[in-house]
Amino acid sequence: MVSMGVSSLGKTRLHFVDPGVKIDGRCYRDVLLTKCLLPEIRGYSEYFIFQQDGDPAHRARETVKLLKQATPDFIPPSLWPPNSPDLNLVDYAVWRILQECVYKHHRITDVKQLRQRVEEEWDRLDQEVIDSAISEWRKLLTACIAAGRGHFEHSL
Repeated sequence: MVSMGVSSLGKTRLHFVDPGVKIDGRCYRDVLLTKCLLPEIRGYSEYFIFQQDGDPAHRARETVKLLKQATPDFIPPSLWPPNSPDLNLVDYAVWRILQECVYKHHRITDVKQLRQRVEEEWDRLDQEVIDSAISEWRKLLTACIAAGRGHFEHSL
């Protein structure tokens, strides 16, 4: 598993989780958020909107409490449509493009090689890709609302 953050100001480093490590709410809060993502995001700006998907570790009560306290603005799970990767910038755009680049010309034979390729392509990923995904977000929100918070990808 890999975690990252993106914004119009830049992107965080990649944060890999070793195979076999279970990412529960505590691990997500104490390691990925507190030690990695939030400090890096604050390096770009003290004001940001924190968005994540509906993973159980993200919805955990203590995680939500931490994010409400530690971020200037946070989209809580109660406002997030269930099972909606189409609204997560990383899922619907950035990760898809990164994945295409990783596998485009290279056969991956093991996890070490995969990690190396992901890191190389992340370093090459142009800010324009992120900016383009950000510019589409309002359109996706509008489509989600029109679909009654249900599936909407067919209406785009």
